[in-house]
Amino acid sequence: MVDINPCSDKAAPLLAIVGPTATGKTDVSVIAAQKLGAEIISADSMLVYRHMDIGTAKPTIDERGGVAHHMIDVADPDEEYNVAIYSKQVDDIWEDILKRRKLPLLVGGTGLYVKAVVDGYSFSEAGMDPELRLRLQKECEAIGRNALHERLGQIDPQTASRLHANDVKRVIRALEVYYLTGQTISASSGSRCQDREGLMIFGLVMDRVELYARIEKRVDRMIDHGLVDEVRGLLERGYSEKLTSMQGLGYKEIILYLSGIITLEEAVELLKKRTRNFAKRQLTWFRRDHRIRWIDVNGREPSDVAAEITSEVEGVFKPASNELK
Repeated sequence: MVDINPCSDKAAPLLAIVGPTATGKTDVSVIAAQKLGAEIISADSMLVYRHMDIGTAKPTIDERGGVAHHMIDVADPDEEYNVAIYSKQVDDIWEDILKRRKLPLLVGGTGLYVKAVVDGYSFSEAGMDPELRLRLQKECEAIGRNALHERLGQIDPQTASRLHANDVKRVIRALEVYYLTGQTISASSGSRCQDREGLMIFGLVMDRVELYARIEKRVDRMIDHGLVDEVRGLLERGYSEKLTSMQGLGYKEIILYLSGIITLEEAVELLKKRTRNFAKRQLTWFRRDHRIRWIDVNGREPSDVAAEITSEVEGVFKPASNELK
């Protein structure tokens, strides 16, 4: 077991396992956590929602292998939830894990959530203005998403450069913050922990053909395990199809089927296609971070990959008990 010295934020240890969906992060991270005495912090923007288990591939209690998992089931599907809320909650969890002399293990594929924890971003605490947001949404419909993105580029080039024009929700949020506070998001947030000393990030990657095959099997398994009933149940409980949570992969496609717009077969194929595209976007995001040590998991057992990670980690995060006496 690795003994942790909860020192300064910059030097405090943090291990992360990231990568595209369906690369086996869950299995690898659980085995690694068992060996290292770590606790897992989920960095998945959909696992935060309660009642959404099948479509999010949420690990079951058995699949968690007795390892403590954090940031799972922390919000209802109709709650306002974003990366700023996530970042604040993880700060408290991370500090508590270190105090108990455990190793925090960040696991997930939501790039922005990973970045928020790894680089210690502090997000603007600007509130919401529903009327302003609605006006911006109507403007977007009138002038187009590209024009709205260009406006953000004139106001906040740094934020605009990392947001695609299609990411309308975040473009609108960035404009909303500026109009409410007079400050841009990029000006009101900054990295608290650049060049973090106690950081190790591993990325799991595999051959595209194999990855796509695993994605297709995962989607088929979700359908077999009752994804349609899960989505139907959420709608029957009153959760609107317009909620951010219900726009997640697996949910919006099945809603199209339940609404009679497409067949179940079409919904499944659409979900597979969108998940493949999502995996490509994830990889593009993570490839920009040169701190990530990539591990090719093609044809390898999760235990083998976990052993490679733990052997490197144990050589860096050395016991600190003597220092604390």
